[in-house]
Formats: sequence, structure tokens, C-alpha cells
Amino acid sequence: MAQKVADVLWKMLAEAGVKRCYGIVGDALNPVIDALRRNGEIEFIHVRHEEYGVFAAVAEAYLTGNPVVVCGTAGPGVVHLFNGLMDARKEGAAVVAIAGDVETTLIDTAALEELNPYKFFDTACLYVGRVVNPEQVRAVVTTAIMTAVVDKGPTLISIPGDIAASNAPDRSAHGFSIPAEPMLRPADADLKKLAEMVEAANKVTIFGGDGCRDARNEVLQLAARLKAPIGYSFRGKQWLEHDNPNAVGMTGLLGYGGAYKAIHGADLLLMLGTDFPFSEFLPGDNVKKVQIDKNPKHIGRRTAVDLALVGDVKTTVTALLAKVSNKADGTFLERHVAETKSFEELLHHYVTKGPQIKPIRPEFLAATLSELADDDAMFFADTGTACIWLSRHVKGGTNRRIFGSFSWASMANAAPNAFGAQLAFPGRQTIAVCGDGGFTMLGLGDLLTQVQRKSPVVQIILNNESLDFVNIEQQEAGIVPFGVDFKNPNFAKVAEAMGAKGIRIEEPGDVRAGLAEALAHKGGPVVVDAVVDPYALSLPAHVPFHVAQSFTLSLAKQVLNGKMDSVIKTIERNIRLI
Repeated sequence: MAQKVADVLWKMLAEAGVKRCYGIVGDALNPVIDALRRNGEIEFIHVRHEEYGVFAAVAEAYLTGNPVVVCGTAGPGVVHLFNGLMDARKEGAAVVAIAGDVETTLIDTAALEELNPYKFFDTACLYVGRVVNPEQVRAVVTTAIMTAVVDKGPTLISIPGDIAASNAPDRSAHGFSIPAEPMLRPADADLKKLAEMVEAANKVTIFGGDGCRDARNEVLQLAARLKAPIGYSFRGKQWLEHDNPNAVGMTGLLGYGGAYKAIHGADLLLMLGTDFPFSEFLPGDNVKKVQIDKNPKHIGRRTAVDLALVGDVKTTVTALLAKVSNKADGTFLERHVAETKSFEELLHHYVTKGPQIKPIRPEFLAATLSELADDDAMFFADTGTACIWLSRHVKGGTNRRIFGSFSWASMANAAPNAFGAQLAFPGRQTIAVCGDGGFTMLGLGDLLTQVQRKSPVVQIILNNESLDFVNIEQQEAGIVPFGVDFKNPNFAKVAEAMGAKGIRIEEPGDVRAGLAEALAHKGGPVVVDAVVDPYALSLPAHVPFHVAQSFTLSLAKQVLNGKMDSVIKTIERNIRLI
């Protein structure tokens, strides 16, 4: 039997290291899915919503480093892929989307479910290919895979059903090879200039991001030699926080510790593999800045830099270490490490007092979770206050991982992220800390998928009946919170009705036992309905004046609008922080 175009497609994807395809089948995809069944090497994960499948694929691709496939049928099905593909682009995940397409005779006739893939997916994907002739299959599929793997991002192959079912040319696929990650370092002249700037600076601070993923040891070695504090973005936390005597925490609205002051008080700031987007928390011209990144598009777009270097962090820092000497004065480092410890003591107040405070403080919940979870647990945060509590109270470790929609900031990513991670690393603890808004948006429907597959994913819902982070944002903008409240069900009972294990925690004294029970359950998914304090604030280590001014204005407006009770509760329940 002759190979079909769809057979070649899956053969090449399997040779590229693809293990799974997430999606929903449909008429335009039928020949493609039939070929997937015949292939037998790639597992099909039938989800209830295509967007859920892409978020699962993003986490799998990011954590494994291997390409992952998603699919949707023509028109409405592929449209549901878009948000997740945007997330893949921002998070640097090698996701290849297979889009069902109308038959070639119907292209450009405004047929039912017809979509121009070039126009629609141009923003989300690094490459869009449309196979309208069997002769194209090898070239289009090769380009899609290589672009996704090498450039770390999503690509899309749109394939009409009649082409997928056509006979493929004999020469279509003759093996497929994926290159190893190349080493990239700056020119010798630029390295020399960097070394001179480092030698001339008395106070050096390092700020690292996800680009330090494979360079932890080299960055810590450089920091030790330079007596440099190390701050990090949320994406850099898992690589640079743990077992690091130079760690000074994070800056930005999630910030804690001495990072902000260390960054602004330095003579020289080394920005290593970070595209930190919040420019107002970065220093001005009074601090010299060097940015090192293998992606030149990241360099200089958040803040002006004095030296721009294109290179991967590991290779570049290794070369720099041979050119710089030890600094003797550790005063700058010691001051900011001490400040970090003081701030952590402040953060720990609601952890220590947690068993006696009702409603449950989210700080206490997150810290207890961190304490009970395995040393190789993987944590996933919904966008919103879940990110704040994880960034501050879930401790990293050599084998722990923390992931979320950190660069795209989509709602509802945590549950599908954890699901994809569990499939890639079966049996390893995968923990999703979900906002109640995010879980009801996307996580609830595909809880059925987890139940069907008996996936032991632990979903902890921060049940405060509010879009809490939006509520805080509105107050920071100086306006009265509006449109952020909603009514929730008892999530534990809903989970039980769907076949999952449900645990509801309302009393602070039950937090430890409830989380321990959830983490110990291996028979399938768990939903922990944690009723947390809706008035808990999360103040960063540095609050810009305009933010404090606007927050105060919002409180005054709330009083004038008859919301005195809410203002009093906000103050009473956060008096330690305020």
C-alpha cells in the first residue's frame, strides 16, 4: 500500500522525537488522524478543548525539550489553538500545530469553516506552511519541525483533507535529524570589553532569567568571584534561587528581598538571559548595564544597555570567568543578602501565624505546600495571585520545576500545564495552583480528561470568589474594584461528581492534613478547594510611589462609594504588611 501524505507527516514527526499529539478530531482532520492511528508511535491525547491541549503541550515541550504536536480541525477547531500557540511563542516551547483545512478545490471560495492560515496564525507562529500539493510535504514538514526546535517556538502545518489522503512521492521522507543545541558566544573584542567593565566596577549585581537554565553553576561561580548579589525573574527563580548564598530574590510586582535595591545600587548590572518586561523596576542611566542573550531581539528593548552581547549564558560566562579576578570587598553583597533575610521574615509572619488565622492565608497554604511536596515536584501557577504566592513561598530545588504563562500571562494555564507534565513524567508530582476564575474557565471541563486517563494531577484552587489579581490591579490604578466578583460551587463536590477526588479546606487547622492527603493520592486527579482570604494583599519589596498613591486613592473612593466594610477588612487582615 502506497504511503499517504499524512503517513509521511507522522513518520517525520516521530523521527523528530514527538511522543504525543493533543487535540480534537473532526472531518477535515480525518485522513490525518487515520494516519496517526496507523503510525502507532505517537500517542493521541483527546482533550475536551483544543486550548487545554495546547497549554498541556507547551508545558511538555518546555520541560522535556522535545517537540510536541497539537491539532484542530478546520475553522473553529484551529481558532481554539491560537491562545495556546501564543503562549508557546512567548514561553519558547517547540509546539507543532496540525490544522485541518478545507479541500483544495474550496480554497479562497469563502467555504464553510475556511480560514486563511497565513493571516490568522502569523502573529502566533514562527512559521506557517500550507500543503496544497503532495510534492510539498517533505519541505513544509521539515521547515516546521526545524523552526520549532531550533528557534524554540510554535509552527503550524495546514493540510487539506484531500492532500492528506493523497499518495506521497516516493522520495518524501528518508530519515530526519534534529541538531544539538549550538554553542554561541560573543566576539573576543566584546568579551574583552565586558571583562574591563567588570574589573572597573566596585559593585556588580547579576539579574538572571530563563536563559540561565543550563548555566546555574557558571553564574554562581561568577557571582562568588565578583561578590555579586543575584536577583532573578520568575522564570529564573527555579535555576538561581536554591542553595545560593548570593540570592537576593525578585523584583517587580512579585518582588521580594533585596533584589530591587541591589539592582539599583550597583555600578554594573549584568542581565543574563532575561527579557524581564517591567521596565519601571530596572535602573536608569546611573547604572551601567550589560545584557547577554542568545536572542538578539531581547537585547535593549526593556532598558537601554551599555554593552549588548549575543551569546548563550553558559558559554559566555565560562569565557568571562577566565578574564576576571576576585573582588575582595563583600560589603555590597552582605548588605543585600541581609535585607533579603529581613524581608523573608516579614513574609513569614502569615506563615507562622497561619494555623490561627481564618480565612486561610494563601501565604500559609503555599508555604505548607512547599514543605510537603516532593523534592522533584513540578509546580504550575495560574496567572494572577497564584504566581505571587508561588514565587514567594514555594522553594526551589535542584530537581523542582516551576512553570506558568509567565511571558504571555494567559488565564487558566496551570491545570493543563500540569496535565501535560504528568504525561511526560508519569508518577512525578505535578501540582497546579489555580485561580478559581482560571479553573472554571478551562480546567473544569478537562478534569474529565484527567479522570478518564487516571492522571494523578493535584489541582489546588484558591477559592476567594474573585479575579483577585485584577481586583488588586484596579486598586493600584486608583479605581473602585468592579466586575471581579463571582459565585463558586463547592469544587470538591463537583470534582467528586466528575470522578476525581475532592478535598475542601475551610479551616486553617486542616491545611496540612488536606494537602498531605492530596499529595499522597495516586489513583487519579485531585481537586483541593481551598477557601482563602479574599482580602489578602501581596505587597512587593519595592512599591513605586504612583502605585502607593493610586492604591490609597482607591481605598478613599471605596469609602465614598459605600464600601467601608471592604476597606476595613483589607486593612485589618493586612496590618502586618501595611
